[in-house]
Amino acid sequence: MSLRNITFNAAFAALLLAPTLAFAHTGVGGASGFAHGFSHPMSGLDHLLAMVMVGVTAWQLGGRATWLLPSTFVLVMAFGGALGVGGISIPFVETGIALSVVVLGAIVAFGIQAPVAIACGLVGLFAVFHGHAHGSEMPAAAGALSYASGFMIATALLHGLGLALGYLVGRFGDSRGPLFARAAGGIATVAGLGLLTGLI
Repeated sequence: MSLRNITFNAAFAALLLAPTLAFAHTGVGGASGFAHGFSHPMSGLDHLLAMVMVGVTAWQLGGRATWLLPSTFVLVMAFGGALGVGGISIPFVETGIALSVVVLGAIVAFGIQAPVAIACGLVGLFAVFHGHAHGSEMPAAAGALSYASGFMIATALLHGLGLALGYLVGRFGDSRGPLFARAAGGIATVAGLGLLTGLI
């Protein structure tokens, strides 16, 4: 079995198992905070699309980007989450989140091959906005650590979904694969524009 198949199968298995793990025994101790944190990235189209697009972008860039982009996003998002939990405001959070969907979708749609350092800087910038939104919307009764663990794991799984989508698209071959990936990026860009203008 090739490395690509192993990666895809592992990501797929994690996505199937994660909801069961995340929502077991909710309401008991820190589990309630974890469940709230885990569900938060899944509950908004903006978060969902941006995080999946990070995974697809990582797949398109290949090499070190396949783990550096998702890792950068999750780590910097944790920093943004800490700012949100601490009540430290940053401007244009919702605009930044909507723009992340537009920009990341456009990168996928046009197949832009940016240097890994620039790509990491870009996703890191957007991660601050996403993390701040997660942190500032933490329920009062949720423990900060368990809540943060929940949204970080959910985010990593969404990145994994994006990578798995990329690998799946890659199986279509050189002719149709890029077309499907770019169509997905185009759809995300249009949705992001809808979010940015308030139409969605």
